[in-house]
Amino acid sequence: QVQLVESGGGSVQAGESLRLSCAASGFTYTPRSMAWFRQAPGKEREGVAVILPGGPTTDYAVSVKGRFTISLDNAKKTVYLQMNSLKPEDTALYSCAAGSFLTLSDKLYFYWGQGTQVTVSS
Repeated sequence: QVQLVESGGGSVQAGESLRLSCAASGFTYTPRSMAWFRQAPGKEREGVAVILPGGPTTDYAVSVKGRFTISLDNAKKTVYLQMNSLKPEDTALYSCAAGSFLTLSDKLYFYWGQGTQVTVSS
């Protein structure tokens, strides 16, 4: 059974950093893309960062470019999201997902984790 389990969320002050982890298990193949999404209350889910394990090619939402870094440890089957210079508008539930394309559209991902909450206060 495929599972994506996120961890690393928490409450921080603006300007601080967090590193999220997403541990993948149960795959019989290596997903062609892994991504992080976020959803704030009352807002649509937003693609944050995506990585192609075979690349490593990455892409980021404009709102996080230069502050967030996505990376992958193939041996540990874990995807990370290093988030620096956090802002209150980064507050959301962050979820990881597995798919097949380098895209930040959530419509093209078919495995999802439950998410980890990130709260940034000013």
